[in-house]
Amino acid sequence: MRKHYTVAGHGFIVDAEDAIFTEMKQYEPFMDEDDGTTLFTFRIHKSDTPIIYKEYHRQEEEGQSIICGETPEGNNILEYQLGNKIVGWLVCSHDYKEGDVYYLGPQRLFVINGALMMMYTFATSDKLTTLFHSSVVSYHSKAYMFLGKSGTGKSTHSQLWIKHIEGTELVNDDNPVVRIIDGEARVYGSPWSGKTPCYRNVDYPIGGIVKLKQTPHNEIRRMKPIEAYVALAMSISGMRWKKQMGDGLHQTENQLTATVPVWHLSCLPDQEAAELCCKTITNKD
Repeated sequence: MRKHYTVAGHGFIVDAEDAIFTEMKQYEPFMDEDDGTTLFTFRIHKSDTPIIYKEYHRQEEEGQSIICGETPEGNNILEYQLGNKIVGWLVCSHDYKEGDVYYLGPQRLFVINGALMMMYTFATSDKLTTLFHSSVVSYHSKAYMFLGKSGTGKSTHSQLWIKHIEGTELVNDDNPVVRIIDGEARVYGSPWSGKTPCYRNVDYPIGGIVKLKQTPHNEIRRMKPIEAYVALAMSISGMRWKKQMGDGLHQTENQLTATVPVWHLSCLPDQEAAELCCKTITNKD
């Protein structure tokens, strides 16, 4: 069975058994008809045959590992591990138009979500589009993005806005998509939202981006352009050692730095921090 989805205006096809689609409920808000502008096709398989490849990069976080490499045929490959146990692979063509994911055992949805998110990242990296590791809220028809390392309190800060600032809604809590169209930066909901089930097919112009840091006090300041660039780059995933992808991410980050105000918020996880942040970056009391 084949289904077509569109996220942030970029379409893709997923080819899988019917039973797999019943598990992919978070993608349903993004399902639509193929209009002929599909970026890539993503096929899902069950397999227990190891794939031979050459490793050139490894990312490890919270008991999860993603190993990047290249197959003898020259295709890109990602190997997914949980607790040092292989649970699947993503193999994608050189031009990122074809992707095949192979899963092992009961962790298939974990593998499918991770692989599809990365396939989307690869295919859109040269189109002024990128996924952020961020929590995002909407307020007065604009979106505000909160950045920071895992455990910094991005989700907590979003919830403080929702609780204490009337009119705030959650857009996405982990992996929103940012796209620049005609010089305007917009943020989109996505099927990937971490541990919070927030899969909304919505988009807003970005009113501001805030990097969070936990401190015993609340203080906010506008970041200088070079600081802002670094903060954005640290919150974006991608294989920067691949020239086409690295150049695309650099172009997106440059345009964001030039068009969107970026702030640094030193804060406690409290109401005062949310209200200070909101008042400063929205210019609303």
